[in-house]
Amino acid sequence: MITDVSDFFARGCGRCQRFDTTACSARRWSEGLAALRALCLEVGLNETLKWGQPCYVHAGRNIVILGALKDDFRLSFFEAALMKDPEGVLQSAGPNTLDAGILAFTSVDAVQAQKAVISAYLREAMDYAERGTKAPPKQRGGLELPAELQEALEADPALAQAFNALTLGRQRSYTINLSSAKQSATRRARIEKFRPKIIAGRGAQEYATPAKKPST
Repeated sequence: MITDVSDFFARGCGRCQRFDTTACSARRWSEGLAALRALCLEVGLNETLKWGQPCYVHAGRNIVILGALKDDFRLSFFEAALMKDPEGVLQSAGPNTLDAGILAFTSVDAVQAQKAVISAYLREAMDYAERGTKAPPKQRGGLELPAELQEALEADPALAQAFNALTLGRQRSYTINLSSAKQSATRRARIEKFRPKIIAGRGAQEYATPAKKPST
């Protein structure tokens, strides 16, 4: 992954083979991502780099993170359960997502059209951080996800989509594995290691199916 936040806007996150190519989603949506970045900085958020993506922090808490997919670019709120969404513009990452916390766009004009709404939502989330307000933990399909996994899903749109598409049994395999780790750092390291498996639709204990030999 990249280590300099400016690289994200110019080259991508560095998590796949499309890094620094014209096929990179971050490069495709670079103008729109730059517009969202400007709004985050304008309201006073501090810019950091986490999971290879620009993450914006306030009062010691992650507020939002930028992401780019093939079909859109987005701003994802970490404390989605707290957001009131009076304008009804927040989207969910998938059918199994607990709370809607994504602002997705397909043009820089769409960002500019919602500038006031985006800024208001960012300030709302900043206010929760300043007051130390947090949403109570929730269960996903009967599973209580480790905080590190929930954070990773909120931060990584591609990972969230892939995890939400897994069967409940496969989701449970990751929950059990991560919960067995005593240290938060260990859980985070395991999540990064598991990411390719989750993207591929496999469970924690599953391995790639060996290719069949051609018949003779």
